[in-house]
Amino acid sequence: MSFTTVLVLVLVAALAAANGGNDVPKGVATLAGAGVTKYRTAILWGTVTTFAGCICSLLLAEKMTKLFSKGIVTAEPTEAFAVAVLAGTVSWVALATVLRLPVSTTHALIGALLGAGMLFASSSIAWSAIPTKLLIPLLVSVGVAYGISLLLALFFRNGNKSGAPGDTAIDSPDVADLPAPGSTTASSGTTAVVTPEASAVSSRPAAPQAPDRKLTALHWTTSGATGFARGLNDTPKIVAIGAFALVPVGMTTWEVALLVAVAMAVGSLTGGMRVAQRLGEGVIRMNHKEGFLANLTTATLVGLGAGYGLPMSTTHTSTGAIAGSAGADVSRLSGKTLRDFLIAWIVTPPFAAAVAAVVFLIAR
Repeated sequence: MSFTTVLVLVLVAALAAANGGNDVPKGVATLAGAGVTKYRTAILWGTVTTFAGCICSLLLAEKMTKLFSKGIVTAEPTEAFAVAVLAGTVSWVALATVLRLPVSTTHALIGALLGAGMLFASSSIAWSAIPTKLLIPLLVSVGVAYGISLLLALFFRNGNKSGAPGDTAIDSPDVADLPAPGSTTASSGTTAVVTPEASAVSSRPAAPQAPDRKLTALHWTTSGATGFARGLNDTPKIVAIGAFALVPVGMTTWEVALLVAVAMAVGSLTGGMRVAQRLGEGVIRMNHKEGFLANLTTATLVGLGAGYGLPMSTTHTSTGAIAGSAGADVSRLSGKTLRDFLIAWIVTPPFAAAVAAVVFLIAR
């Protein structure tokens, strides 16, 4: 096995790990953000369900593998080309994870393919396929996810307008309206003295209601479905690039997929906390039902995209769905967080393209 082949192997594992740290939290951040469970538990759940999606990806997402292996750059790839594409992609995804920015591995891969492809074989780039098969699904997914989540939030709204985690708004007495210790209150013609102990008990907030078990089960299920769909959507893209150099030297696509699945799980468990907290609390403080509806939207769209070979970005879809869960009350959204995300999304393709082009010039 040549040095370049070993380098491809390392870069495939590195990209899968970076993808795990950045993308796995996107399906389970709502669980922790809505107060259903702790972040570490949510990330573990996302890791398990994503791993399952990774393993099934070669059977259920064949169209995605073909798109990223021959659908963008049609020329026969070389090891240097594979190294450049992987390096361009992993450099940006890893940096964004450190900066706590949820970005699209799909966008980075497309940018890297085009950046290295322009130097490798510019005439073999399928420019006509990029708008319909790549750009439109990626860009439209944000608006569609937002719209569906918005409609669901409006339809299923339960009157909780506080936006704080919880299933229902709980009425509790205002401390300012309570009688002071030692004062008297009139009730049924009698006078009662308010003791300090009674005042203290009265001023305590009402105990929170028990969460709806059915809603909790549905929230966990849709979060798991999002993780599964994400594994189904992202694994074939990484496998397709790694296979350029690894399959010719004897590895099977199943072995490459297993490498990606394991590395993705390791990346999720070791680096997923940073992005999970940003998505779970930075965009909006959601409640239990809003988190469930956002995940329902994300899982459905990303799963359909994987099956039909449409490379939807889990990042864009989940962010749009979480933002849409605010319903008509857009004042609950964090403009600063959404602005940071938008800037990162715009920078993703050119950054990956530039790095891939430089690496290709060195490696060829």
